[in-house]
Amino acid sequence: MTQLLHTGDTHIGYRQYHSPVRREDFLAAFQQVATDAIEADVDAVVHAGDLFDDRQPALTDVMGALSVLRTLADAGVPFYGVVGNHESKRNSQWLDLFERLGVATRLGSEPVLVGDTAVYGLDFVPRSQRERLSYEFDAPPPAAEHAVLVSHGLFEPFDHGDWDSRRLVSESPVAFEALLLGDDHTPQTRRLEESGVWLTYCGSTERASASERDDRGYNLVTVGDEIDIRRRGLDTREFVFVDVELAPGEGTGRALDRLREYDLDDAVVIVTVTGDGERVTPAEIETEATDRGALVARVNDRRDREEEAGVDVSFASPDRAVERRIRDLGLSPAAQRLDETVRTDDVAASNVADTVEERVRDIADDPDPDLFEPAPDTTGETDEVTTEAGETVAPETGEDGETVVAGDGATEPDAPDSETGTTDEATNGTTPPDGAAGETGAPSGGRPGTDGRPGADEQSGGDSKTASGESGDEPDEKQPDDSQVTIGDFS
Repeated sequence: MTQLLHTGDTHIGYRQYHSPVRREDFLAAFQQVATDAIEADVDAVVHAGDLFDDRQPALTDVMGALSVLRTLADAGVPFYGVVGNHESKRNSQWLDLFERLGVATRLGSEPVLVGDTAVYGLDFVPRSQRERLSYEFDAPPPAAEHAVLVSHGLFEPFDHGDWDSRRLVSESPVAFEALLLGDDHTPQTRRLEESGVWLTYCGSTERASASERDDRGYNLVTVGDEIDIRRRGLDTREFVFVDVELAPGEGTGRALDRLREYDLDDAVVIVTVTGDGERVTPAEIETEATDRGALVARVNDRRDREEEAGVDVSFASPDRAVERRIRDLGLSPAAQRLDETVRTDDVAASNVADTVEERVRDIADDPDPDLFEPAPDTTGETDEVTTEAGETVAPETGEDGETVVAGDGATEPDAPDSETGTTDEATNGTTPPDGAAGETGAPSGGRPGTDGRPGADEQSGGDSKTASGESGDEPDEKQPDDSQVTIGDFS
């Protein structure tokens, strides 16, 4: 019998909401996992991908992860993992570095024997490459009585799955008893009726999006005559979810009243607005929350998309006049991003400085040279607005020759976070699935290739979505029509 602590989607280094404290929270959750593994005296910790949130984590994040891995190694608890899309690099992966340091082992097509169980690994494989994927795994050692596979991706038959688990199981030369999965941040478990193979997602260790309302945690998997999967929770930062349904005539004041019903001290506060009331001012609500001790506050107005359906025409809109003036200045895309950050009402005044700093860092790291190219000259162009009656209205010209543009000038609001997806029923000791997926995609199993084949960096890069989202596609690379891609091709 072998007991494995199954974790994944730790996303170390994620500066959620531009908060350095949230960044520390993700590392702290991983530290809790290690502490629990040592106290439970498990045979090994298996990580199902996305150890880091980025393929280029900061040195502090690398050193933080290394410290946790050394703690496990010093306690005699081995750490095995696969690569998720967030951390995947062109050649050697971070897990390869940790393996050279003696604190981790990267799983692949060659099994690692843990107790009486052969443990295999399969890194994320882009959707466009899976049809040509050959599921080749080495035979388990004679001492192995059981076999499990650790992998990263959105697998069928789970909702929103795009990777055929049945094909994997049927084509594999190894008879896996369980697939220990990462990528979907929703903890859930199912069993394939045809083969009897268990599929289980451990979920993320911290909330990576506002849609992940349920508690975070990991799985304890016992491999023996039966597969036993049990859920364990983690003590993570509190999220306070304030749902406000506005009646006609109600607006920001009602949202503020609802906010005052909660203890917000040191919490992440998510205010979700629905109903038929007036528009609210997110910045005012967020400022109230932070003034009352919240670490971070965000407002999601679910009504925004519905309101965009109609076109309201007004004249002499100052917002549109400003937008036109900004466009006439010929600002580069990078400068436009910063301008929008400063002028939008969606960012509270107390958060503007941090948000601008984060945007500047993102822009500096963006390899696209066109970001700094001036916008094309639009002199002489005019804006036309279509009224609700279907008529096209040209902009009016004022006495001083300035153009007055029709339209309400409202900026397009951000799309709200996706709703939590449908969960699956609990099975065999597993806690009922909860939460929602967070963010993912990356290379396949095996070791880094030396034959010049493209690395994971060239093939992936889409973010994992919540259970109600969808996984990003990568453009197909040209391959010979008669070629077959093996697992090692994606390392």
